[in-house]
Amino acid sequence: MRGRRGDRMTINIQEHMAINVCPGPIRPIRQISDYFPRRGPGPEGGGGGFREAPAGLAPLALAPPVALLGATTPEDGAEVDSYDSDDTTALGMLEFDLLYDQASCTLHCSILRAKGLKPMDFNGLADPYVKLHLLPGACKANKLKTKTQRNTLNPVWNEDLTYRGITDDDITHKVLRISVCDEDKLSHNEYIGETRVPLRRLKPSQKKHFNICLERQVPLASPSSMSAALRGISCYLKELEQAQQGSGLLEERGRILLSLSYSSWRRGLLVGIVRCAHLAAMDVNGYSDPYVKTYLRPDVDKKSKHKTCVKKKTLNPEFNEEFFYEIELSALATKTLEVTVWDYDIGKSNDFIGGVSLGPGARGEARKHWGDCLQQPDRVLERWHTLTSELPPAAGALPSA
Repeated sequence: MRGRRGDRMTINIQEHMAINVCPGPIRPIRQISDYFPRRGPGPEGGGGGFREAPAGLAPLALAPPVALLGATTPEDGAEVDSYDSDDTTALGMLEFDLLYDQASCTLHCSILRAKGLKPMDFNGLADPYVKLHLLPGACKANKLKTKTQRNTLNPVWNEDLTYRGITDDDITHKVLRISVCDEDKLSHNEYIGETRVPLRRLKPSQKKHFNICLERQVPLASPSSMSAALRGISCYLKELEQAQQGSGLLEERGRILLSLSYSSWRRGLLVGIVRCAHLAAMDVNGYSDPYVKTYLRPDVDKKSKHKTCVKKKTLNPEFNEEFFYEIELSALATKTLEVTVWDYDIGKSNDFIGGVSLGPGARGEARKHWGDCLQQPDRVLERWHTLTSELPPAAGALPSA
């Protein structure tokens, strides 16, 4: 409302209510940390320097964000990783532990608690839960999720989530994405914030403690113009290239845990199909109905096929089935064990998920596993293997078996 110069500005009650009584939580000032001094890398080292405040504002001494949020002391022997994000701390802090067990090929993620989360509901609270994804990789196949804590901005989960089939190669090039979301029963769940941890920062069998500010999700380039669209395509191709590195340019379709043992007294090979992890989703519901087939090639009489039962609607099936091949050890040296995983479909051909071949012509871990089995009779050897999209020629003729 405008008035003459020198007159006092007036405002009616409707405009007053519209300005000051807006529903919803009060939004924090973006980049509020710019108004206060922050410790940064100074000339003396050890983070002793300060960043100057904007002109006209007196510098204020503030406690570190972790202290303000009441961070707890990690367990003895756990390595601490805690820092303040360059973005605002208004999204909250997340506290968790990570442990890579090299012997069992597992990654243990202990989601402990969050503090000071951003309010997402009209009551000024949220219903938060945590999602985990391994990148690069199919989100649905490797997603893990905690329970939802109701009506709180300081949730406590204390939940342990475990990834199986994690190899040293995964630790080298994969990243764990941890997202905090707000559950809404009547609409889509809302995203609060996330953090990403490169697994190469973990040391085998050593727990690492994290207390980290959540950050906003990095938005993709908007395809509103041709240049933005080209940038988006470039980013996609770069991520695809990184995902295919180390897999022989073959798409990774999951992992399978196999056990091999040559029995000298039974004179045969015992093959154990233990479990699969992070399988590719083949059905419209985002899951698969997987089963496993094994062949011992070459198979002149076509009698070497074995097949597990079907596990319904899962990407992490557990089979625990064993198959026996009666064969002499000397003859086994020229054979190849072909293991394929399929998605069972009623009324149409089954979908190929992935496969792996173990034998003298294999490479890497598959060849080593086979060689160790022949060199160490009567010993059970369990190893994880990566399933790829390469369909064996012999398996292509039997999609519905």
